[in-house]
Amino acid sequence: MSSRHSILIAGDPVGIGVYADCFASRDSDTVPAALGRRRTKVAVQKPFRLTGQRQLVLEDTIRLEERCRERARIMHELHDTLLQGFIGASMLLHQAMEQTPADFPSKPTLSRALRQVRRAIDEGRAVIRGLQVTPHVASSLEQAFANLLEEVTPARGVRLQLFVQGKPRALKRGIQEQLFLIGREAVINALRHSEATKIEVEVQYLRTLLCVFARDNGCGISSEVVQKARDSHWGLCGMRERAENIGARLSIWSRPGSGTEVRVAVPLAAVMAPA
Repeated sequence: MSSRHSILIAGDPVGIGVYADCFASRDSDTVPAALGRRRTKVAVQKPFRLTGQRQLVLEDTIRLEERCRERARIMHELHDTLLQGFIGASMLLHQAMEQTPADFPSKPTLSRALRQVRRAIDEGRAVIRGLQVTPHVASSLEQAFANLLEEVTPARGVRLQLFVQGKPRALKRGIQEQLFLIGREAVINALRHSEATKIEVEVQYLRTLLCVFARDNGCGISSEVVQKARDSHWGLCGMRERAENIGARLSIWSRPGSGTEVRVAVPLAAVMAPA
């Protein structure tokens, strides 16, 4: 029985030979002319065939260069706008921290906010450089969620809980990161939009599956948003893409007024780290 505990926090050349042999067996006087015509035809077609291949290569090269230029443009814009904005915010937060007395009630909140902004800056820089992993990786998936629930600052009256069911396993680093990012997105969405009084994260280590749940008892999400997840709902799109990239199955259950549950499940054998 598994345990469950709570933690608060193009053409064939053979054809030419057959063509020539047919003429040779029927009329030897016509062979040279026939072969000459055939060879002339092949000689004319060959440059066109090569030109077509070169054209395809050229088009592929142009498309690749366009994608590289577009990526560079986006990277520069992210650096010059979003990232610089975060850096400016971190400087203001640091200044506020320095000016706030040690015994002031809001100083711990300012400290957590400053840490989160600095982490966002580090992660943003890593993404711009094309890295796939975040600079801070927890020792386990449940520890990553425990750190998250400790760092976020919920509204007054909101209870955050973490449950772990089954025997925790060591996971592949990239898989663990993607599962955590899916769960983090769900938790942050719940904190921002759900008006919930209770938010839970549960990690289940089952016999053949690893499941991560994020639940809340808030206002819920309309079925249209859940099904389409487009336009401005990039968070839901991102969760689905991350799940697909690691071979996981993502499902979202929600009903207006009855809360939301996000579930991501992946075969355990595919995500466990080598022994």
